Amino acid sequence: MDKRNLWMLTMMLFLWSSVVLVGCSKNDSSGQDRIHQIANQVWDFSKSHPDGFTIDIRTMTEPTEGIAVNYAETQNSHSREQLPKVVNHALLHDGYIGGWLNTDNGLYYFDSSKLFPETSLKEAIEFGKENGQYSAFILSTFSEIPISGKVAEIIERDTLVIGTTGDYRPLSFRESDGSYWGFGIEMAQAMANYLGVETRFVPTSWPTLSADVLAEPQKFDFAIGGITITDARRETMLMSEGYLANGKTILCRSAEADRFHSLADIDKPEVRVMVNPGGLNEKFANANLTHATIIVHQQNEEIPSLIAAGEADVMITEITEAPYYVQTDSRLAAPLLNEPFTHGEIGVLMQKGQDDLLQMVNNTIKQMKSDGTLRQLHEKYGLIYAY
Repeated sequence: MDKRNLWMLTMMLFLWSSVVLVGCSKNDSSGQDRIHQIANQVWDFSKSHPDGFTIDIRTMTEPTEGIAVNYAETQNSHSREQLPKVVNHALLHDGYIGGWLNTDNGLYYFDSSKLFPETSLKEAIEFGKENGQYSAFILSTFSEIPISGKVAEIIERDTLVIGTTGDYRPLSFRESDGSYWGFGIEMAQAMANYLGVETRFVPTSWPTLSADVLAEPQKFDFAIGGITITDARRETMLMSEGYLANGKTILCRSAEADRFHSLADIDKPEVRVMVNPGGLNEKFANANLTHATIIVHQQNEEIPSLIAAGEADVMITEITEAPYYVQTDSRLAAPLLNEPFTHGEIGVLMQKGQDDLLQMVNNTIKQMKSDGTLRQLHEKYGLIYAY
């Protein structure tokens, strides 16, 4: 190649590279303009949401469901000057930014966030650990789950340990082979599924229920299965939102169903009332049936058959338990099923100090109410749906 051709080739390469550089410069400028434009929008949005927010910067809308966890790369980014870095990271990753006002120093803090489905709490917690975060944020309930709290402990061991009496058909029953079934058992399984862990059931009893919940070291993470929400329990323990309507009623023999129309008909010396010890059924009987003959029988699950056999006249039970025995034993009736003596709800019982676990349980109950699975569970067990 002669010098003239070499010179022409060199000039062509120079001009081509100049065009490329100018193009990159224009694209970089355009990208930076976009980043600053988004940063201004996020900054303006943050002014009206000082309590905290998560926003999709691609649409400038707030997602209403999901679990937001922040990235470590944008940790401690605050004020308008540091927003472009957060916006750029979000554009390169998931497109979400979380923000809140630190009232201690008056600074707005921003983070690039990753959004998980609310059914993927286990993955969200694990991501939070990897990124050195304090908590995961549940958008639907505007609540936090600590990365190192009780829920994280359960996820770490990969097992939710549940206390249950196993003597309360159709809510919690333990078969002779050690397997459990019932409405409450399926509720517990749904909560384990929410966490992405296995279940392990631990026996408890009505007389020892409170002591077992409060035991140190803990015997189980929470108790479930026919546990009525009461103010007395809430004074010393945590109780979830209700997931099943409850109320005191009776079981009696079908042949004597017309004999009992009210508490007054039951509260007579000749009426033998059988209850299990240590629970609210015994307390109710002692408080309201001062003339009847009270018989305490240790095994709750044996009482219906004893009533049917004539060993006693009436069993104090719940509207959650009575329908099962009426359906499975024609000798039994529940004449006051639609007129319960009390009205309440059944929930999950646990130690105080486990607020993140309580939140998880309530989130599961809320989700089951909204997606229809709680209603389906009621229908499966023939129970009254009150939500």
